[in-house]
Amino acid sequence: MTPTRDPHQAALATLRDWVAPSADQEALRGRYVAHLEEFADGEQRTCFPAHLTAGTLVLSASGDEVLLNLHRKARRWFAFGGHLEPGDATLAGAALREAHEESGVAGLDLHPEPVHLDEHVVGFCDPRGDVHHLDVRFAARAPAGVRPEVGDESLDVRWWPVGALPDGLEDEMVTLVRRARERLG
Repeated sequence: MTPTRDPHQAALATLRDWVAPSADQEALRGRYVAHLEEFADGEQRTCFPAHLTAGTLVLSASGDEVLLNLHRKARRWFAFGGHLEPGDATLAGAALREAHEESGVAGLDLHPEPVHLDEHVVGFCDPRGDVHHLDVRFAARAPAGVRPEVGDESLDVRWWPVGALPDGLEDEMVTLVRRARERLG
């Protein structure tokens, strides 16, 4: 990947270079690349009705637990993530910033390549209507013994054993946990 300071070009390069682990992920990768090729602000929340977001699934130092947040607005358990902000030069940088802000955990060791893509519709993101979040997800390992903190966007932040994830967790989140564990070993 060619280094760049332009977040749009950096996002495009990341997604062009990423080798998707499955046919459905390859289809999403192609959709994200086409979106960025069509929209010069495709990685910014100003792009409507779809834009990129970045997130991180945090694993414990042992890899046996996953840190999730109970999202204040959605009232469901998710990995950490959100919109790219001014100053975010890369998707990975935005994902790491979001994970730190939403979990309070410092010193996360982020894998530099995405592990999973997910497109989902959010009804509370923009007053113009529903928005498609084109989420690019990364994986990080937390230092041993860290204690998360509940931030403004969460009702709760908690470690979950990989074998006992919260009831009702979406299939795509279970897939994300599996892929993160495979990537981080």
